[in-house]
Amino acid sequence: MSSQTASLRRLYFVRFGFALVWAGLLFTSASKLGPVSVALLVLYPLFDVAAAVIDLRSSKDAPGLYVNIAISALAGIGLAFAAASGIPAVLRVWGAWAIVSGLVQLAVGLGRRKLGGQWAMIASGAISTLAGTAFVLQAAQPDASLVNLAGYAVLGGIFFLVSAIRLGR
Repeated sequence: MSSQTASLRRLYFVRFGFALVWAGLLFTSASKLGPVSVALLVLYPLFDVAAAVIDLRSSKDAPGLYVNIAISALAGIGLAFAAASGIPAVLRVWGAWAIVSGLVQLAVGLGRRKLGGQWAMIASGAISTLAGTAFVLQAAQPDASLVNLAGYAVLGGIFFLVSAIRLGR
């Protein structure tokens, strides 16, 4: 196993664990925008920034990661401001971020096909773009909720777990 593959594998396991814990915490606080849910909403894209920086240090071959870092940092800032306007605004910002970061993840996964274990990242990127669109549409509904963001994180975490396991083979 190359050092890049081993590093990605560790990172993917960490991302899986983070996603599960984050989703559980958000699920318990998703009924309203309070200090805990807002902190969680901002933390998720900032964790994505940190993960992309770690990924970039080990791979140095994925220019899309620079885009992901910028988009995720902007999403964290945008979510902090959107929270002051309510759940629909949060869903719009989160949805836009999911669409763009999903496209980036798709491109990075396609570029890393030779490493193996990337089909889950490719599928995750594609699903993220669809989920992002659903979040934007959900924002227009009278019963807009943050609960679906927890499910989004769990699904993304499962894709990271699958990729980590596949990279180990």
